[in-house]
Amino acid sequence: MKVGFIGLGAMGRGMAQQLLEAGHEVTVWNRSPEAAEALAEQGAKIAKTPADAARCEVLVSMLADDQAAHQVLVESKAIEAMKKGSVHINMATVSVAFARGMAALHERLGVGYVAAPVLGRPDVAAAGKLNIIAAGDPAQLERVRPVLDAMGQAVWPLGESPERANVAKIAANFMLASAIESMAEASTLTRAYGIEASDFLDIVTNTLFASPAYQGYGKMIAEARFEPAGFTMRLGHKDVGLALSAGDEQSVALPLGSAVRDRLLDALANGDGDKDWSGLAEVAARQAHLDKR
Repeated sequence: MKVGFIGLGAMGRGMAQQLLEAGHEVTVWNRSPEAAEALAEQGAKIAKTPADAARCEVLVSMLADDQAAHQVLVESKAIEAMKKGSVHINMATVSVAFARGMAALHERLGVGYVAAPVLGRPDVAAAGKLNIIAAGDPAQLERVRPVLDAMGQAVWPLGESPERANVAKIAANFMLASAIESMAEASTLTRAYGIEASDFLDIVTNTLFASPAYQGYGKMIAEARFEPAGFTMRLGHKDVGLALSAGDEQSVALPLGSAVRDRLLDALANGDGDKDWSGLAEVAARQAHLDKR
C-alpha cells in the first residue's frame, strides 16, 4: 500500500522501517530531517511537507502529544490534503477531547479515521512486535489491517468510537506508572535497611510480579539505568495527566494517579524530565535522603 508516515521519533522510526520491510511504499515526513534521511536510504520517499505525506492511501502519524498533533496535522492542513476515501491512523497517545475532535474533523472532510495507540517501547517497535489498540469504523480498520499487522504482533479492537482506544492506552500507561512508582518506593524502603535494590527486585520480579513490565522496569531501577530514555518523565507526566483528565470527565477518582503525577512533577522540577520514567526511583531515593548510586 502507499503509506504516508508522519513523526519519526524514537517509536516512529522503527514503525516506519517495519512498513518498508513489509513491502509498503512509504513516504515520510519529520520535523528534523535526519530521521527521514536515514529511512530514505532504506527506500522511503521524503515529503517536503506534512500535506505531501498525507496524499497517500493510508496516513500514519506518531506524534508526541495533542499540541504536536494539532500543529503538524491540523494547522499544516495535512488532514485537508488527504484524498477522499483514504484513512488516517493516529497512533499517538492523545487526550479524549482531542480524539473526539479529530474523529469529527475527519468525518467532516470525508476521510477515514482510526485511533491505534500502541503498547511497547522503541526496541519493541523496531522489532515489529507492538501490541496495537485500535478503534474506529470496522470497514476502515479492516482496510488498514495490513499496515497495522506490519508494525505489530497483535491488534486489539475496541469498537467504533476512536476515543476508546485512546482511553485504553491512557489507562494502560497509568498502570505502568503506578507499577514503576510502587517498585521505586519499595526498593527505596529495602535500601534504607541495607538491602540492595537489585537483590529485592530480583526476588519480586521472579516471583510475585513475574511479568515483562515489572521485570523490564525493575531491571532498569536495579541498575539505575535511566538514560537514554525509552519513555521520558516528561511524557509520563503528560500521560498520567491525561488519565486524571479522563477520570474527571466521568467522575472516576484516580488517587494513585494524583500521587504519581506529583512524583513525576518533582522529577521535572529537578531537571530530570528527559530521563526514563523508571527514574522515579531517584525521586523516591532523594525524598528518603538516600545517596544516588
